[in-house]
Amino acid sequence: MAIKRTKAEKKIAYDKKLCALLDEYTKVLIALADNVGSKQLQDIRRGLRGDSVVLMGKNTLIRRCIKVYAEKTGNKAFDPLMDLLVGNVGLIFTKGDLKEVREEVAKYKVGAPARVGLVAPVDVVVPPGNTGLDPSQTSFFQVLNIPTKIKGYCGNHHPRGADQEGVYEDGPVFSPEVLDLTEEDLVEKFAAGVSVVASLSLALSYPTLAAVPHMFINGYKNVLAVAVETDYSYPHADKIKEYLKDPSKFVVAAPVAAADSGASAAPKEEEEAPEPAEESDDEMGFSLFDD
Repeated sequence: MAIKRTKAEKKIAYDKKLCALLDEYTKVLIALADNVGSKQLQDIRRGLRGDSVVLMGKNTLIRRCIKVYAEKTGNKAFDPLMDLLVGNVGLIFTKGDLKEVREEVAKYKVGAPARVGLVAPVDVVVPPGNTGLDPSQTSFFQVLNIPTKIKGYCGNHHPRGADQEGVYEDGPVFSPEVLDLTEEDLVEKFAAGVSVVASLSLALSYPTLAAVPHMFINGYKNVLAVAVETDYSYPHADKIKEYLKDPSKFVVAAPVAAADSGASAAPKEEEEAPEPAEESDDEMGFSLFDD
């Protein structure tokens, strides 16, 4: 017969387990457990088995354990978690990828009947309409405190699962929506930030890594402008001055090149013109193989 432990012994064992998890893991998902049944919780534990541990408990006990842990070890990295311990929540300690763990937890959401006093995780809209039910079958509307008439409609189910309230990783706590960001999103946001830094640096004439290439180009333009307006010159400026002295070179250069290429191409067409022949599949573009 198993010996039943006292409340004090249970608290000591819980504190020991939580401290061991704080020593071993650096990433934590704070999951909302409202309306999550024991079967769901078992499925979640089973799905995360390997590199993750689900820990449930009273918020006051968890806060006390984290506080005592920080005092004993001097490690206050987990202190931000205490602000998120509100309502019915659980901690998922993991060594895996946070996004993958979040997706695994989301697999176990199930539909659940609505009941009085429950807060739906999503907005529920009950539009007017015909339920298609016999008046004797609408008693659950009264249970839900939804007034009914001859006509009425109600969506009486909502998704139930362990949604995430926050994410902890090596000190900082952030919103779980961050896990939805892809590499493309990060590159786009980084490029936008670099553009802002470059624009601000150019406006203030303050050199930064993002603005230096533009500053060099703008400086070169200024040097070129001075060279064009004065007797000072250098090889690249000489070419610009030459074009400015004879603007017709801008117009003549392109047509002459086109004319030369046209003249040289014409005889080739005359030489290579083949005898008319019956078209094959290859000549009509229907061949399945390339040479």
